[in-house]
Amino acid sequence: MSKAFASAGDMAEKTTSFTEVGDGLYAFTAEGDPNSGVIIGDDSVMIVEAQATPRLANKVIECVRGVTDKPISHLALTHYHAVRVLGASAYNADQIIMSDTARAMVVERGQEDWDSEFERFPRLFEGHESIPGLTWPTTTFSDAMTVYLGNRRVDIMHLGRAHTAGDAVIWVPDQEVMFTGDIVEYHSACYCGDGHFSDWQHTLDAVASFEPKSIAPGRGDALVGEEMVAAAISSTRDFLESTYRPAAKVAARGGSLKDAWDAVRAECDPKFSDYAIYEHCLPFNVARAYDEARGIDTPRIWTAARDKEMWDALQG
Repeated sequence: MSKAFASAGDMAEKTTSFTEVGDGLYAFTAEGDPNSGVIIGDDSVMIVEAQATPRLANKVIECVRGVTDKPISHLALTHYHAVRVLGASAYNADQIIMSDTARAMVVERGQEDWDSEFERFPRLFEGHESIPGLTWPTTTFSDAMTVYLGNRRVDIMHLGRAHTAGDAVIWVPDQEVMFTGDIVEYHSACYCGDGHFSDWQHTLDAVASFEPKSIAPGRGDALVGEEMVAAAISSTRDFLESTYRPAAKVAARGGSLKDAWDAVRAECDPKFSDYAIYEHCLPFNVARAYDEARGIDTPRIWTAARDKEMWDALQG
């Protein structure tokens, strides 16, 4: 391989923030690294997204303990990706919640994703020795479920395919706040390697239909206020369209993956090159957009070997 992954050399520790996005609701963010969410109920706490390792999860727990001593009873996982779920053991939650489809993706490709992401993001997996194994939910749902943290209602829903086939959002109706996982990003590249570009736009419509007052996105700063929410949804739409449209044009004329790479770079570099993890995501995004445009509905499984072959072909 002629070059390392763009993320392989990113070993600098990120500055974390813990931002209140509603009454008793917080977003843990880290300069474009995966975010987590915190929902404080009457008697207990729900965490949204586990982080990649127990080491990183403990940073979230430290922030939680700065605002409440209530026990962590629930862990909601928006999808199956290793950087989101493998820190789950640190929380000792009574329930770990995923959609049915997300659980099926752990079965189908969870180990491959872990191996793949471990190679791509060494910094996020520092302390990986403490990961006990794949994270499995104790509770799953098909379309929606509701959890009551005392009197606080929390709705966990599958609004459609987007970042993965099994994405969930977490909606707290008393504050009109949503935790979207990687369906919405802010000043961070969308990772589309397991994505569904056409469906993603419709799922963004569904998110917007709730008219959230704030959103804790998958990556990037907390989105506090309707203006910031609208801007992030709009920029996410633009990122997806600017990636898919050039790749689809290349695929329609029978061009190669390398042709698609060049076309997407020409469209996206001027607008998004300063976004977090942009260079890391781009080859995976182009490969998936090219596949979807050629009628491959189910994203092909990424393995460490496939990652390197693709990266070498496009970056070398």
